Amino acid sequence: MAQGQTRNRKLIPQASQAMEQFKWETAAELGIQVPQGGYMGDLPSRVNGAIGGNMVRKMIAAYEQSLAQGTVPPTPQVTNKQPTP
Repeated sequence: MAQGQTRNRKLIPQASQAMEQFKWETAAELGIQVPQGGYMGDLPSRVNGAIGGNMVRKMIAAYEQSLAQGTVPPTPQVTNKQPTP
């Protein structure tokens, strides 16, 4: 990701650290070696896409599992509107 890019913001800022940890765990499960320092810009987009795709799959599976157990997790309201600084 280019320095100074601001479009890729977390919708729930409090989840930022947990999402980073989730990304590294998913990469490890796929056998992807994360470079020292965590910069992944040198990895092919196919590798980074695999990480993101598997993260989404796992999140959907967790939501489906909760629905199957009869619990409905709260769904945050999401808009495409950018927050004002």
